[in-house]
Amino acid sequence: MKTTGILTDSHSGISQEEAGKLGIRVLPMPFYMEGKTCYEGIDLSREEFFEKLRSGIDVSTSQPVPQDVTDLWDEMLKEYEEILYLPISSGLSGSCMTARAMAQEPEYEGKVFVADCGRVSTPLHRTVLDAVELAEKGYGAEKICRILEESRENMSIYVALSTLEYLKKGGRIKPSVAALGSILNIKPVMQFGVGTLDIYQKARGMKKARKAMIEAMRNDLTGKFKDAYESGNVYLLAASSSSPEVTAEWVEEIKGAFPGMDVMCDDLSLGLCCHIGPDGLGIGCSCRPDGMIDQL
Repeated sequence: MKTTGILTDSHSGISQEEAGKLGIRVLPMPFYMEGKTCYEGIDLSREEFFEKLRSGIDVSTSQPVPQDVTDLWDEMLKEYEEILYLPISSGLSGSCMTARAMAQEPEYEGKVFVADCGRVSTPLHRTVLDAVELAEKGYGAEKICRILEESRENMSIYVALSTLEYLKKGGRIKPSVAALGSILNIKPVMQFGVGTLDIYQKARGMKKARKAMIEAMRNDLTGKFKDAYESGNVYLLAASSSSPEVTAEWVEEIKGAFPGMDVMCDDLSLGLCCHIGPDGLGIGCSCRPDGMIDQL
């Protein structure tokens, strides 16, 4: 029997195909379209999703059914002695805390460890890759969980929205503010912290929003992440709910702003796109947790 199995959810941006190559599992997260439960990559394509979203169909997100989660744990525990589960941040979804409660049940205690890394999208994807690397180095699930949670603050991400409409639907802004933003071509730049989503800046047009995000990232890299940045221990990240062409253009713009740094880019999960909307672009960074290992 293998030692440590790694599980995440689809809000990480990791596809089932990539999961197979990494030797991990991905739990599909549900969302609702006109009251019907759908799962990313299973019930409809990305193109179909955005077509329906733009048409005005009601879309909402939900936690996974607890039975679906424990069924997957049971399946993995036939192959692994223990499981490390890396779900979406508890600050953005109740699914993390629900999983933590279930992991305390007698049949899972000491076998399933749920890490609340405070992350989502590409930062969560990167954290999963860090977990895989740590597992390959021989660290067990409990210690990896501790390493990742203690480094959760060492990341940031900014996302520019093309429209305020979906924030309005989610109740985060008033309809009058969304209407005014549309008239003035306001593109809000949102900042994801550890489990939080706040408005960082409002820009007139996506071009200025991109510039604002790159400047914000430059400030982070030369400020709070200076030591990790100068020692080459920062991953540069990107995310998108836009077209492949616009996404590729955005990645090249980031590379031009930060010469010599690789950029890892993911499509935002469909569950996140329910709130972000189409044509969103993001930039972020995550520090390597390896430097903390000797301290634990």
